[in-house]
Amino acid sequence: MPAEVPVLDLSVSSVELTQQLCDIASVSGDEARIADAIEASLEGLGHLTIVRDGDTVVASTSLGRAQRVIIAGHIDTVPINGNVPTRFEERDGQAMLWGRGTVDMKGGVAVQLKLAAELTDPIVDITWMWYDNEEVASDLNGLGRLARNRPDLFVGDFAILGEPSNAGVEGGCNGTLRVHVSAHGKRSHAARSWVGVNAIHAISPVLATLASYTPREVEVDGLVYREGVNAVGITGGVAGNVIPDLVTVEVNYRFAPSRTGAEALAHLEELFSGFEVVQTDVAEGARPGLDAPIAQDFLAAVGGTPAPKYGWTDVARFSALGVPAVNYGPGDPLLAHADDERVPLAHIEDCERGLRAWLTGPDGR
Repeated sequence: MPAEVPVLDLSVSSVELTQQLCDIASVSGDEARIADAIEASLEGLGHLTIVRDGDTVVASTSLGRAQRVIIAGHIDTVPINGNVPTRFEERDGQAMLWGRGTVDMKGGVAVQLKLAAELTDPIVDITWMWYDNEEVASDLNGLGRLARNRPDLFVGDFAILGEPSNAGVEGGCNGTLRVHVSAHGKRSHAARSWVGVNAIHAISPVLATLASYTPREVEVDGLVYREGVNAVGITGGVAGNVIPDLVTVEVNYRFAPSRTGAEALAHLEELFSGFEVVQTDVAEGARPGLDAPIAQDFLAAVGGTPAPKYGWTDVARFSALGVPAVNYGPGDPLLAHADDERVPLAHIEDCERGLRAWLTGPDGR
C-alpha cells in the first residue's frame, strides 16, 4: 500500500512552512515523499505548469514576459542524527528553528514554494525547480539529470539557488578538484628494511608541501575568493611487519572560478612534480554573474553587499549553460550538516521579503 502523501500548507508563513518541510524526512535517495508533497501542494494553481522528473518538481509561469528567471533549491538532506522533528528555540537573542535541513536548505525551499504559489503576476517569467540528490555523488544530482532530460527548462536570463548564504547574496562559487598523489616503493620484511623502499617515507615531501602551502586569494569580478589545497585522506601499508610499496594521499583543491578544472590540475601536477598525480573528480567553478543588468536589479531589490561563495554549489551548472547565477538563501553555511543545524527565523523572513520585492517590482504588483 503506497505511503500517504504529507500535506503542505502553503498559506502559512514561510517559517512554519520550513518546519513542515524539515519534518518530512528526505535524506538523499529518499525524496519521493517530499517531492510528492511539493507536487500535490502546487496542483490546481492555474498560473503554474508542473513537470515531474524523478523526484524533481518544476513549476513554471508562461506570462510572455521579456525575461525568465530560474529559482532552484534541493529537497534532500544529509542523514538525520536525532535532530528531527524540528523545534523552535532562542539562541543569543535570536529566534531559531533547530533541526536537520533548516539551513541546508529547506528554509530556502519554503520561501520558494510560498512565492511560487502566491506570485501570480510577477514582472518576469519564473521557472521554479525543487530537485533531489544534491548531497551525494554528482552523477546522481537531480538538477544535472533534469538538464540532460529537459534542457529546454534551463533557458533563462538569470538563476538563483537558495543555498544558505546568511540571507545575503553570494556570487558564483569555487571549483573543486580531487586527485590521488602516490609514491611507490618496494616491499620487504620490516626486519630487513634496507632491502626494500618505504613508500610512506617517500611521500613525506608531499605532506611537507601541503603543510607549508599558502593558498591564493583571487579577485574575480570584484569578489575575492579564497582557495585551499588540503590532504583529505591517506592510505598505505600492508602489514605490521612489511615495508609498504605504495602510499596514496587524497588531495582536494578548492580553486577560484578564474581557473578552469584543467588549469587547476596543471597547478597540482606542478606542485607535486615527481609524484604520480591522478585526477579522481572535478567540478568547475562559476564566475559571480553579477554584471548582468538583471543581476544588478536583483541586488538593488534585496540589498546588502555581495560576497563570494567558497564552497561548490549548483550555480556552476547554470553558469556552464550560460545562465549567470547567484546563491541567496537563509542560514549560516557553517552550520550546514551540523547536528545543531539551526536557522534564524529572521533569515527566512528577510529572504522572502527580498525575493518578493524583486519579483513584483517597484509597484509591488
